[in-house]
Amino acid sequence: MCRSIKQLRYPDRPATDQELASSLQFVRKVSGFRKPSAANQAAFDRAVAEIAAVTRALLDDLVTRPVVERAGVEGESQA
Repeated sequence: MCRSIKQLRYPDRPATDQELASSLQFVRKVSGFRKPSAANQAAFDRAVAEIAAVTRALLDDLVTRPVVERAGVEGESQA
C-alpha cells in the first residue's frame, strides 16, 4: 500500500492514543479526502472511530513473546 508505513506497535509497550489516531490518516488515504464534505462527514467520522476501536481491540488481544536481546547484535530490524 504505502512504502512509508512504519511499524507502530512494539511488543514491549502498549499502543498509545497517538498511534491509534493513525486511523484518521488511514481513512484519509483510503477515501482520498483530506477533509470530507458535509454530506460525507458522518461516514468519515464513523469510519475513523470504528477503525480506531478495532485497532485497539486487536492490539489489546495480541499475545506476544518477550523480546530477547542478543549480545553483540545491533540495529536489527524488528519487522
